[in-house]
Amino acid sequence: MTGAFLFIMRLIQALKAEPFDECGVFRVMKKILLIIAISLQCSGCAIIVSNAASGFSDNLSKAVLNQDDPELVRDGIPTLLLTMDSLIESSPDSPQLLAAGATLYATYGAAFVDDAIRQHRLTARARRYALRAMCETYEQSCGWPDATYDEFVETLGGIGRENADVLYTYGFASLAFLRAQTSQVDSLAELPHMEALFNHYLNISGDEVNSSVYTYMGIMLTLRPPALGGQPELAREYFERAIAESGGADLSAKVEYARGYAKVLYERELHDRLLNEVLAANPDQSGFVLSNVMAQEEAVKLLAEADDYF
Repeated sequence: MTGAFLFIMRLIQALKAEPFDECGVFRVMKKILLIIAISLQCSGCAIIVSNAASGFSDNLSKAVLNQDDPELVRDGIPTLLLTMDSLIESSPDSPQLLAAGATLYATYGAAFVDDAIRQHRLTARARRYALRAMCETYEQSCGWPDATYDEFVETLGGIGRENADVLYTYGFASLAFLRAQTSQVDSLAELPHMEALFNHYLNISGDEVNSSVYTYMGIMLTLRPPALGGQPELAREYFERAIAESGGADLSAKVEYARGYAKVLYERELHDRLLNEVLAANPDQSGFVLSNVMAQEEAVKLLAEADDYF
């Protein structure tokens, strides 16, 4: 069996027990899974992978997030990307499909693609999908690409809790895109916009906040030196908040803390402690299995490079 086929089978199996999501994500997924099942029965190996649509509401679908084999996910996602494009072609005005496509493309481009040109192309599509999703739910966001910082912040005020998930998706896709930019100047120029976006998201999301936002805020505040707006000590607070909010289950927060703060400020003791904690932890934490396995792989690399850096 191909990696894509195994990936789909595990995804279908895992989704049978998924609860309904208030944004309608899993309702759409169930319908798409029915299409997959029929297609498999009718055409055998002609796998029409129609699930990518809404399966990635906040980061990745729980089925993918709980997968402990990153290579299986790497092999399976490209088939879903093509199917996602097809579904969006059929329903180009669906915020749910557009947001799911944005998250899928951003995740794949940022986590599994090393080639700079491909990464830029994939994350650019992610951002386009995210902007379309945002525009469908909040008209004033349609002009964001050409908005000044003040104009951008002013429009954020009209976004309420009902659109918090779509706003998060736009921020996530934008960060993936900015990280893949060949011009660091362009990326740094947009970081204040993203900080304002995630601050607004935190204000409107209430108890439904995605703890990954704190990690993103920490990363953004350490990408720039203090003279250009970087705030390393505030970033440290965000990294620690990310760890606390997930109850220590999200090991990627500690890796980013070590890389973005401890390494940059030459705090070797903190750097090594965080990474060794990651390696000693059990990665089997619901919702974080995939990212934890990848975090442990990254921790090994960072520790191996530590003697040459510090």
